[in-house]
Amino acid sequence: MLIFLSRSASRSLGAIKACWAFKGRKPGFSLQPTAFAKNAGAKGGKRLITLKRFIGFMEGKKKYFVGSIIMSSLAVLLSMVPPLIVKLVVDTILGKNPLEGPEALKRAIMGIGGIERLGEMLWICSLGILAATVLNGVCSFFKGRWTAQGAEDIAKRIKDDMYDRLQRMPYDYHVKAQTGDLIQRCTSDVETIRRFMASQMVEIFRILFIMVFSIIIMSSMSVKLTLVAVSLIPIVFAASLIVFKKVAKAFKETDEKEGELQTVLQENLSGVRVVKAFGRQAHEVLKFEEKNRDFRDLVIKLNNLMAWFWGLSDGICAMQIGAVLAVGVTLAISGEISLGTLMVFNTYTGMLIYPMRQLARIISELSRAGVSTVRVSEVLFAKLEEDMDGSEGVSLAGSIEFKNVDFWYDKGNPVLSGLSFKTEPGETIAILGGTGSGKSSLLHLLLRLYDLKSGEVFINGMELRTIKKKWLREKIGIVLQEPFLYSKTVMENIRMADSGASDGDIFESAKTACVHDVIKSFEKGYDTMVGEKGVTLSGGQKQRVAIARTLIKNSDILIFDDSLSAVDTETDSRIRAELRDRRKGVTTFIISQRITTLMEADRIFVMEKGKLSDSGTHEELIAREGLYSRIWSIQSMSGEDEKDLAEAL
Repeated sequence: MLIFLSRSASRSLGAIKACWAFKGRKPGFSLQPTAFAKNAGAKGGKRLITLKRFIGFMEGKKKYFVGSIIMSSLAVLLSMVPPLIVKLVVDTILGKNPLEGPEALKRAIMGIGGIERLGEMLWICSLGILAATVLNGVCSFFKGRWTAQGAEDIAKRIKDDMYDRLQRMPYDYHVKAQTGDLIQRCTSDVETIRRFMASQMVEIFRILFIMVFSIIIMSSMSVKLTLVAVSLIPIVFAASLIVFKKVAKAFKETDEKEGELQTVLQENLSGVRVVKAFGRQAHEVLKFEEKNRDFRDLVIKLNNLMAWFWGLSDGICAMQIGAVLAVGVTLAISGEISLGTLMVFNTYTGMLIYPMRQLARIISELSRAGVSTVRVSEVLFAKLEEDMDGSEGVSLAGSIEFKNVDFWYDKGNPVLSGLSFKTEPGETIAILGGTGSGKSSLLHLLLRLYDLKSGEVFINGMELRTIKKKWLREKIGIVLQEPFLYSKTVMENIRMADSGASDGDIFESAKTACVHDVIKSFEKGYDTMVGEKGVTLSGGQKQRVAIARTLIKNSDILIFDDSLSAVDTETDSRIRAELRDRRKGVTTFIISQRITTLMEADRIFVMEKGKLSDSGTHEELIAREGLYSRIWSIQSMSGEDEKDLAEAL
């Protein structure tokens, strides 16, 4: 039975830590995938790993857990002492039975004058009980302190590495992932693992020590009564294993539902202005209540499972106490055991019962931590964005050429088909096209947020895939239609693109973006705090601050992805004029549906269904039939009537 428990504990511990062999943490620390990563696709990715792998996971922190296990064993041994002292007093001092025990104990008692003298100095026995209890408390203190230290350090390591890996995930991963779920994995799931390591992991060893030490001592007194005391342990184990499987499944469902709940909450708080603007509060409340109700039902189901286990284990423990007491009294009456032995057995049986009852909680935490480990490992072992050896430190200020480029997100649904064009160094290219025409996808390929499926792209004569992604993105500045601003000051938001930029550089950038005077009109100027996601600024102000942030970089290529849509035409014209004066020689791409934004570009590309359907200057395009001329007619006659424009696109 002890071997069975040891194997179960070993496998369970592996499930929790599963997944990683950590090297000592220093700057530049990196994860090393284990066998778990290779087996991640096998049967839900829940293959248990060995205890050896778990020890590798704790590399650098093993001393805390080894020390805690030693302290735990000493604490258990010390807890065994008081009942034995009581037995000595009851059987030998008061009952006048012959002295039993190790030779060292007998010599020590004879050294103080024998049993009679010890009977006159009972305070020594009391002092022994007190000393054992105090030392037990000291060992328990260090056990708790060291496990907490080790668990906290490892939890910090996991969080650091999860955050680090999330920064290096492919763009496509973040497009598909749910923010609320990722937040839960990085917080709640890691906390579950930490909690198990801080309390339950060493508790497994404590249970083993209690069982081993108590069974050895009890067996030396009465084999028959010992068998009675441990007879129901197999039943508890069997019940534990049954519940383990059910609880693990229930915990997984609960965690996933909690992730959905987090996602709903995160989306609602992020889009609170949209919710209020469209009067969707009642709908959002109903959506949250539905998810919350499903989560509650799963938690109740889980609690019912644990309630059944607690009730069953309590009943079995009560039966064991009753059996030991009944058989023990019978043996004591018949003279097979002494009264002191019966008292020791009652005490040790209680000590066995407590960890048996705790086993339910350990199984509960083990199941939860096992599920959390799988969820965390899905982040830690997700495929990182590849950035093979390539050029960096090279100039991108040159021509850009697309040769027969094909691209799709989903196989069979092409987004770009046979796209070919070439730009000249420093040329301004405007792009017009309807939704789904491939405008943004083209620029995603240029930034290598996605890699093309076939064809070639050259920048300044270098094939795109031979340039390091990091360098590529450092030298290409992009302003998105929906800019993201952080909850920092305006100055800090602009400086994020270049931490070494001076205040003067920031002012110049803001002037080019036509936002300097606006910022100066704020009460605190550039020290004005920007609300979460820029909520305290208007749409046009946010876009212009984002433009200033991009311009602070020393970029060879600039991309404006419909990033002037929230500003009026006059401001739009001023920004473009400033850009022409300041960014001469920089190749610029401008995506927009506003003809007045596009018309001054050196060339205009018209995209339809993933293909370049037309290109030329403004005058050339309006002179011939096509999408561009139709939109020009609509906007020039109707003042950019959005409905007609949408129909034209």
